[in-house]
Amino acid sequence: MDIYQELKNFKVDNNLKKNESTLKEVFKDANDIIFRNFNVGQNKKINVLLIYVDGMTTKDSISEFAVQSMMEAVDLEKFEKSPEKELQYAIMQTSISITETGTLQTLQECVDKMLSGETILFIDTCSKAIWLSSRGWPIRGIQEPAAETLIRGARDGFIETMKINITLIRRRIRDPKLKIKYMTVGSRSKTDIAILYIEDIVNKSVLEAVEKRLNNIEIEAVLESSYIEEMIEDDIYSPFPQVENTERPDAAASALLEGRVVIAVDNTPTVLMAPATFVSFMQSSEDYYERWMLACLIRAIRYIALPIVMLLPALYVAVTQYHPNLLPSQLALYVAASRANVPFPPYFEALLMELVMELVREASLRITTPVGSTIGLVSGLVIGSAVVEAGLITPIAVIIVALTSLSSFAIPSYNFSTSLRMIRFFFIISASLFGLFGISVGLCILIIHLCTLKSFGVPYLTPLTHFIERKEDLKDTIIRPKINNLVRKPKYLQVEKGKGK
Repeated sequence: MDIYQELKNFKVDNNLKKNESTLKEVFKDANDIIFRNFNVGQNKKINVLLIYVDGMTTKDSISEFAVQSMMEAVDLEKFEKSPEKELQYAIMQTSISITETGTLQTLQECVDKMLSGETILFIDTCSKAIWLSSRGWPIRGIQEPAAETLIRGARDGFIETMKINITLIRRRIRDPKLKIKYMTVGSRSKTDIAILYIEDIVNKSVLEAVEKRLNNIEIEAVLESSYIEEMIEDDIYSPFPQVENTERPDAAASALLEGRVVIAVDNTPTVLMAPATFVSFMQSSEDYYERWMLACLIRAIRYIALPIVMLLPALYVAVTQYHPNLLPSQLALYVAASRANVPFPPYFEALLMELVMELVREASLRITTPVGSTIGLVSGLVIGSAVVEAGLITPIAVIIVALTSLSSFAIPSYNFSTSLRMIRFFFIISASLFGLFGISVGLCILIIHLCTLKSFGVPYLTPLTHFIERKEDLKDTIIRPKINNLVRKPKYLQVEKGKGK
């Protein structure tokens, strides 16, 4: 068995050399692990050992506030009667001026703390180790999230350091009821996770469901919050996301004030918010920063864009292939004339252009940002005009696909917009097989799925499907009410206890 797996059975020994040899065996060939031996005491000396990871600690603070102070302040002659207890207490309370310290009993605890950026102090003759707060790895500066830009609102965004992200939320909610619970996930990565909630607002059953699912995660490493998102969803086979994510501190603070649970994951700027509903994905932080009439107009545009994203190419296929009599006479004649020399059926046109647009979209995302948008725009124009001139695609098909792609950008949530783009292909195939009847059947299947879908016990379509008992929540759905009429704590989040899995 690997020696690291056995460390949980190894207590910190009062023999410093024995602890050092064991840890050197664990970190064999790991040259970034620094072992620093030195003596402390004024007249009488005793051996101590510092262990830390090079590059993850603030070495200056450890040198100034730990090593130097121990060398100058520790007087061993005062602790000869009870050396272990009194010496350890003296070093922690009187000889180290670092704000955060603690004791560790097992070598596995020492290894986990050290790999998190803390410094471990072993003292000869003492059967406990001391950890010193010294996390100091390089961090990225706080800046506006590129994927969630706003015209009006705060310009700060989350970064890859979880504690700074929590601080950005604390800055907005200065309430002692804001609680934070820490845990680690990943047998190898030991990724830090924080659960944030407001104690007197959050629904307890949702909070218990979140904690239970996080505790049940069994995985080697968590490298991004999407790992967590996928493993705590109610239905992993649904195309719709059931956990909302954001890089904006104001959006996370708003979710907390609504009674939702926020999950912050270390090493990623994206935090998760649960539960999530259909309505929450159609809302943006900027809705509450603009005047309420303008926000209502913007939301109405989004809900108009919603069916366009899903159904417009499918309707084009159904009408041109099965129901041309539904078109006005002049338009029907134009469509027939434009399709006279096109070798492909309407469904192939739609699928081909949709695939081309997805390729352009993905390519523009993978290219350097200043150049990517330009290349995407030029590629769309060049390809669109070229396929029309070549007689492969009709002009109206290009217009349909362009309008559909443009409408997808009106959806605030990237994950939700991506789900709608996936569903669009399903409707195109249904329309190519059965026309408008296929679209109708597809809509029925979609609505049934949405009605049965839940996020931590909360129905996905609430409050739209519970408008009689929760009519107050309808104030902040399609329209945005005035701030003084805004429902900060929606009733649909208050599910009955035991609904969450």
